[in-house]
Order: sequence, then C-alpha cells, then structure tokens
Amino acid sequence: MTEASEPWGTFRSENFVSNETSLQWPIPTMAATIKPGGVYVGVAPDQNFTYIVALKPAIAFIVDIRHQNAMEHLLYKALIEMSGTRAEFLARLFSRPFLDAKSAPAELVPLVREVTRAPADSARYRENLAAVKDRLMRLHRFALSDSEQVSLDCVYGAFFAAGPGLTYSHASPCATPGMFGGFGPGGMPTWMLMVAETDSAGVNHSYLASEANYRALKDMEERNLIVPLTGNFAGPKALRWVGQWARDRGAIVSTFYLSNVEQYLYQGPGDGEAFMANVATFPIDATSTFIRSWSFGGRFGSGPGLTFTPQSGRSLQLVSSIRETLAACLALPCRSYYDVLRLSLQ
Repeated sequence: MTEASEPWGTFRSENFVSNETSLQWPIPTMAATIKPGGVYVGVAPDQNFTYIVALKPAIAFIVDIRHQNAMEHLLYKALIEMSGTRAEFLARLFSRPFLDAKSAPAELVPLVREVTRAPADSARYRENLAAVKDRLMRLHRFALSDSEQVSLDCVYGAFFAAGPGLTYSHASPCATPGMFGGFGPGGMPTWMLMVAETDSAGVNHSYLASEANYRALKDMEERNLIVPLTGNFAGPKALRWVGQWARDRGAIVSTFYLSNVEQYLYQGPGDGEAFMANVATFPIDATSTFIRSWSFGGRFGSGPGLTFTPQSGRSLQLVSSIRETLAACLALPCRSYYDVLRLSLQ
C-alpha cells in the first residue's frame, strides 16, 4: 500500500457501497473463460469481493483515487479476519448482537434480516471499532495516521448509522464540500438490495451468498492477498506498479474491473490516453478482460451508436478483451467513453 500508492485524490461521492445492479450478469460467462490464478485489478468497495470469489484470482489489487476506499477495504479486512461466519461478519459490520448459530438462516437475505432485526448498538460499535484498529495497527502493524483513523471512523460510522439501508449516496462527516448526499441522483439501491442481486438466471454469486464463498474470501484476506492501493487510473505510478509486480512474477492480469471510471477519465484532457498507456504495461493474454459499467444503461440500453439489451435496474455491465481494446485505442485513440463502450460486449 505504501510503496505503490499515489497521492490521495477526490471524487464526487464517498461511494461506500456499489450502485451497479447488473454487477453479476457477466459472471457465468467470465467464470467459464477466465483461468483461475491470475491477477485481478479492480476499483471501489466490496463489489470486488463478488468478482474475486467467482473468478478465483491468485491476488487482487483494488486501485481507487479515494484513499478512504483503501480505509474501507482495511475495515473489511479486519472484520472478515475476526469473523468465522457470515453471521458474525454481518453482526460486526452493522454493530448488532451475534446470532445463536442454530438460529442463523442459510439463505442470505433472511440471514441479513435476522442479524439486523435488533437495533444497532453504540457500545458494540465502539468496541468493534477499537478491535479493528487494534488488529490493523498492532497485529498487522499498519502505521495509520490520525487522518486515516478518522477516515476509518467515518467508514464504519456509515454502516452503523445507515445499516443495510446504506446507499452509494450516503455522506459521512468526512465528505468534502461538493459531494452529494441524501437519496442522490437516479435513486440508489441499498446495501441490502445489492447483496440480493443475481445474474440473469437468478443465481446469486455474492461473496455472502454462501459460507463457502465467504470462507474463500476470508482465506484471501488472511493471506494478505487483497491489496488496496490509492491511485488515479491515469496516474504515473499505481497501475504501472501492478503491471511490473505481475511481470516480475510471470503472472497475467486476467481481469480489470473498471466500474464506470472511464466515464470520468475521458472528461479530462489526455487522461483516457494515459490510462490506456498504463494498462499497456500489464502482462495479459487472449482471455484478459475488462469489466465496465454503464450507469443507466440498464434502463435504456442505447446511446450514440450503441444498442444493448437492458439488464438489471439502473446499470449495464459490459465486457471487452483488454488486448483488443488496447489495440483499438492505441492505434486510433479512443476520444470518449462511448468509444470504449462501442468496443464492449454484453
């Protein structure tokens, strides 16, 4: 985290939870084509966990311009390491009492409802937060600064305050001026609705969908194989460091989950081109895949020169070959977000 990260940047929201309701739609096809054991690169909070347990990389790097996202991933790391089951993790995440193991439902949505039936407990919140900091700073020896500890407080405080009703639009005391809060544009799905999402066939691949999925994620966290970095996709360091790390070990970057970051990169002069040049340093093969999200594409499925089949709710999840995208965008630079969307498939 220290060696590979760039200076902290800002974004228009704190983004505590995903708003991509189509998140799981590409998983069946990708799981059948992407070899396990590669390097996964992603952005944003816990939606990465769902892709990670489904695609089975050997290591994952989560690169986000917001340093608070790294703090959120450290919070998840500590809570997951301390929690042997999904029920324990959920109780800690939302500052609720532990369930009796015999009364914990196996299905995810009933399990969340049962855990969060009791109100959030401020005493548990303070106790859990102290345990998280102790684990990170004493056991793992992360030298968290005062500002990083405040950021950690704000992240955990969001889950305490909003519970499973937490949305992408939530603003904490750490929000900078200009960030939107409240319900937010477009109406954002709650954390609860996000974990209940499925693929097109109704199968839930979430990291919390089963104890087996949760244990797979827990194993990676305990072996320090989910690494949060702070960096701009168009920046000079973080992505290139990941590429060098993979090359030094003879590894392949198999998956790069972009969310809709390209939408913002192509608003800045030269940032889209700088991003593609960074990705060009990755060791890849013919199966290496971008996953990108088109907000509101799930409602409309079309745009300038685009026709896609609507998927789920407010978003559309698209994929493209990293190799083919680079070939197209480096030969004739992609000038807009729509250019990369045109190179994408459902």
